[in-house]
Amino acid sequence: MLHRTAQIVFALAAVLNAADHWSFVPVRRPALPKMGSTAGLNEIDRFIRARLEKERIAPSPEAPKSVLLRRLSLDLIGLPPTPAEIAAFVEDQQPGAWQRQVNRLLDSPHYGEKWGRHWLDLARYADSDGFRSDRFRPHAWRYRHWVIDALNRDLPFDRFTLEQIAGDLLPNATANQRIATGFHRNTLTNREGGIDPEQFRVEQVIDRTNTVGTVWLGLTVGCAQCHDHKYDPTSQRDYYRLFAFFNNADEDHMDAPLPGELGPHLQARPAYDAKRREILESHGVPKLQADWETEMLKTAAHPGQRLDWDHAFDDLRTDCEDGEKILRTPAVSRTRRQAKILADYFLRNYARVISKERKEELKFDAVATQLRELDVTLPPLSEAPVLRAFERKTHLLMRGDFKQPGEAVEPGTPAALPPLDTAGARATRLDLARWLVAPENPLTARVAVNRIWQEYFGRGLARTSENFGNQGERPSQPELLDWLAAEFMESGWSLKHIHRLIATSATYRQSSHSRADLAERDPENRLFARQMRFRLSAEAIRDSALAASGLLSPEIGGPSVRPPRPGGDKGWKESAGRDRYRRGMYIQLNRTAPYPLMVNFDAPNGYGALCRRGRSNTPLQALNLLNDPAFVEAARTLAWRTGTEGYSDFEPRLNLMFELCLARKVAPDERDWLQTYWKSQPPAMAWTGLASVLLNLDEFITRE
Repeated sequence: MLHRTAQIVFALAAVLNAADHWSFVPVRRPALPKMGSTAGLNEIDRFIRARLEKERIAPSPEAPKSVLLRRLSLDLIGLPPTPAEIAAFVEDQQPGAWQRQVNRLLDSPHYGEKWGRHWLDLARYADSDGFRSDRFRPHAWRYRHWVIDALNRDLPFDRFTLEQIAGDLLPNATANQRIATGFHRNTLTNREGGIDPEQFRVEQVIDRTNTVGTVWLGLTVGCAQCHDHKYDPTSQRDYYRLFAFFNNADEDHMDAPLPGELGPHLQARPAYDAKRREILESHGVPKLQADWETEMLKTAAHPGQRLDWDHAFDDLRTDCEDGEKILRTPAVSRTRRQAKILADYFLRNYARVISKERKEELKFDAVATQLRELDVTLPPLSEAPVLRAFERKTHLLMRGDFKQPGEAVEPGTPAALPPLDTAGARATRLDLARWLVAPENPLTARVAVNRIWQEYFGRGLARTSENFGNQGERPSQPELLDWLAAEFMESGWSLKHIHRLIATSATYRQSSHSRADLAERDPENRLFARQMRFRLSAEAIRDSALAASGLLSPEIGGPSVRPPRPGGDKGWKESAGRDRYRRGMYIQLNRTAPYPLMVNFDAPNGYGALCRRGRSNTPLQALNLLNDPAFVEAARTLAWRTGTEGYSDFEPRLNLMFELCLARKVAPDERDWLQTYWKSQPPAMAWTGLASVLLNLDEFITRE
């Protein structure tokens, strides 16, 4: 009773405290600041300029055209502009030239890749399970493919939210809407022997709860897992009410064919199924498997009686995907996919419970090899990990321990935020999703536009983009943040509309040069009196090198790839052909052993939602740029490319190399120094050496 009273007191105090906190106040569109002249300024500029005028600080001048286009191209599509694109923009003196460039890049299919990578940071995307085994997830990419497509279509952010949180619960849900719930399947999965599967199921639900709290609300709700939040108005009961939405769900899998896949697959499947059945029956597999399943179920019901069978059942629970669930599903009710998973597992693992002599007699290894060879003949059908509704009772977990359930709780939202109204019905994930993007929710729109701003200026209007709570930083321009949040919602939640507003502002087009007058007054550029200069992301650095050299393969979406890794790796089967040159976002991300270049340049490892990347500066980065196979090959190819473009004289060829890498021509002092270097090199390596110099410049890996 005392505990319940304390919870009520906390809830009341939380509501009262929340009323005064800036991020919990309802979003209201503020009036535009009044200014003398607004020529060339949009609404964003009026807020920024009004603050600068108050501080008596002048804005920076506009950056040169070539710098602007390189900045815009890297910001919107993550790739540098071509020399032809730069020339066309520089020569375009007609009104609206800049707006045309912004629209051109927003319409590019590469827009979805660049901004999709940003979203994947938040979604803690990876291609492997994590933990010690870190098993590869062959179908994780299907969610990534959905994200890229959704962003390119400018799927309104409220729908983008609904489909990822609860696409499976939408009326007459389409395959695409169900695929979107792959957002929740990016959790870690522990397949180690001896674990308690229920413990790690709960850990996955906790991860889903914390991730949604961070990504959409910008709150550290995870701090309330074991006790009431120490700083923010989130009680432990609030936490488990939010937890209940995801506890009432289960993992699932579905066919998710891309265009052109289904026809060939269905045409070949009858012959494939017949041949597979023939192989299994000719070796007596169905009967042996049925007997094995019976014994496994006995073992599950009576543990401790047969040690070898106990070990076999534990391995089935942990190492076989949905193994126990499939085992407990009657054979006649199993899906085609489930039946294949269990049969293939049986062939690999029957030896655990039979003698060595019996194993040699059955020759199941040869049978498994035959089936793998048969699998290659069936045209592939893309699949997707998804979520589906599944009713469970939810309890508050005392001290966060799954073995200590406390009071029962129903799905609900934090008491300090606007209430979730379900007209008396039990709330579902779909109700939660609608609540997240409801106009009265004060957080979601603010959090989203703040992170977009962060990508354009190196910091958000509120710097702590992961924390809008009491321990977070207040926004430097709260009126602008609220104006953008209101505009976002009232524009129909169009992401491209917000990108266009920011990119067409005079604030965005400012020079990034440092200024002595700002060094003391605004060293962190909180007032945005200039643009920011910052290092490119890991993916953009590699993509820029491939693009400049002409090696980049431009295909959009699809499975992950494995380009060469420094030093080689027997467990890393390198992709062949064009796949070696796909964009960095498609490189297979193994959580425990990520691609070295990505690690060195601060890419996320997929263990949790990442709201803002760090930007370190280490010697390993220089070694990467000099010696990584991708950069060595890019330098060699860039040298070849510039030699085949019709330039034989030194300076024109060097100019082309500069335009490809830096979007500008070579300066006289640079030309003289590089010519001296060029003459000192062996003829066969001279231009490759020059190309490597450019690909290693700070200017190359930096966005001005």
